Amino acid sequence: MMSRAVARLLVLAGLAAGGAYVLLPLVPDSLLPARAQTQAGQHDHSASAKPILYYRDPSGAAAWSAVPTRDAAGRDYIPVHDADEPPLAGVTPKPPAANATRKLLYYRNPMGLPDVSATPKKDPMGMDYVPVYEGDEPNDGKSVKINLSKIQRSGVRTEPAAARVLVRPVRGVGTVKYDERRLTTVTIRSEAYVEKLFVNTTGALVHAGDPLFRIYSKEIQLAQVDLNVATSAQSRGVGGLSLQTVDGAMQKLRNLGVPERHIEEVRTKGISTRTIDWISPANGVVIEKKIVNGQRLMPGDELYRIADLSRMWVIAEVSELDLPAIKEGMHAAVTLRAYPNDPLEGIVTFIYPDLRAETRTARVRIELDNRGGRLRNDMYAEVMFHAGADEAPKVSVPESAIIDSGSRQIVLVAREEGRFEPRDVKLGAHGQGYVEVLNGVVEGEAVVTAATFLIDSESNLNAALKSFTAPEAAP
Repeated sequence: MMSRAVARLLVLAGLAAGGAYVLLPLVPDSLLPARAQTQAGQHDHSASAKPILYYRDPSGAAAWSAVPTRDAAGRDYIPVHDADEPPLAGVTPKPPAANATRKLLYYRNPMGLPDVSATPKKDPMGMDYVPVYEGDEPNDGKSVKINLSKIQRSGVRTEPAAARVLVRPVRGVGTVKYDERRLTTVTIRSEAYVEKLFVNTTGALVHAGDPLFRIYSKEIQLAQVDLNVATSAQSRGVGGLSLQTVDGAMQKLRNLGVPERHIEEVRTKGISTRTIDWISPANGVVIEKKIVNGQRLMPGDELYRIADLSRMWVIAEVSELDLPAIKEGMHAAVTLRAYPNDPLEGIVTFIYPDLRAETRTARVRIELDNRGGRLRNDMYAEVMFHAGADEAPKVSVPESAIIDSGSRQIVLVAREEGRFEPRDVKLGAHGQGYVEVLNGVVEGEAVVTAATFLIDSESNLNAALKSFTAPEAAP
């Protein structure tokens, strides 16, 4: 009697002080006044009519909380209700139903076990069974539905499939080489003796027409005499010599490699010099020198090798796996180790038909302009090929959207109202964090790019429930 009287006094005192709601948890419902019970029932009904999914940062920052809290400035987090939840990217939300009240179907095990109940209950660990409302029940297996609050808390993100140009970088290492088409060898075609060298060092820069060395050759000497005799006889009109005879004598000198300007000088002036200056046939740098002063030369001896350095090659080594992505005519960025901050742009002009057995790499030739003279033979270079830059746009999705089980690849297509449909896809080229989808997804469909394994696990859970629980067993 005393305790019941004390409780009643406390209730009356709390009501008088305006603190009835604070003291309600401490007093049994049978001791509450009828007005207080009515107000509490009305408050609970209004709160349940608009459930709170989570609380967001009042400043708009990417911060959320499952329970009421405050930021560093002491401001309360703003509650976000079901109707305020923003839709996923690329998904058009359905208009709200006319009747917002949903029918409670049954309660399922919170751990995902195949156990349902028609009434609220707890599992052996003391966890409440999860209510399943109409529209949230396990479906026909073609899609999976997840509560919007769980989607938000789990960080599910989506992105529409779109047509993109997929540029995939392919790396290789290379070496700078001379352009083989710009190499010239200097030889003579008769026996001769070197009387003077004009270019006597390797690395010397020469121009076409510059004298390289001076020689005496008996055969060239006799050919000059024949041309003088033919020219003189033709001019006097004796011996029956014709123009063809003069041309034949000139051709003999050409066959011996005598420069054309020297032949013309012999024909017009009627001279026959004992020695002749051999001139450079091309512009470039002397990269090999095999001649010394006083040397006896034999026909076919290689005396100089001259390289035109205005264009150079880079021979790049590319992995056998990356070879299908390399095409002739594609651009490549070449970074020399001597100039790491100044890459050069080149063009792939040839892919060699063989592989190196030791490294399983293919050789790719890239041509570079070298009018600045920075490229030197045997320099090391790093090569970056822009594979796919010249191809048409392809329907692609982010690589993070792919669930790869090894035998199959799946993406999760976002539908309306938190539904996600798994799709088998066939993949193509990769590039810049995206992958081409050959079939399974069309342009514009939204795919899940983050928290895919959460949805995948939920799908597996629904499949387990469906296999253990018949649809008609649900209350």
